[in-house]
Amino acid sequence: MITINLDKAREIHKDKIRAAREPKFAELDVAFMRAVEQANATEQLDIASQKRALRNLTEDPDIAAATNVEELKAAWPAILGDSPYV
Repeated sequence: MITINLDKAREIHKDKIRAAREPKFAELDVAFMRAVEQANATEQLDIASQKRALRNLTEDPDIAAATNVEELKAAWPAILGDSPYV
């Protein structure tokens, strides 16, 4: 019988989220620098908000509340695109 350590599975899930969000951070970094160069404070705030949302993805309450692997897989953030579990 295989026993799954959900605490370890949560950490692996969070690592997958971290890896998937890296390209999005890179895109936002470029956009932020362009907004700075153009002195566009509104766009800077919007981009900072998007980056904050990406950072908070690993703190999703659905991850902590998952009681099995299927629930954990279902907690994949849509903003990151296709789930790696499909």
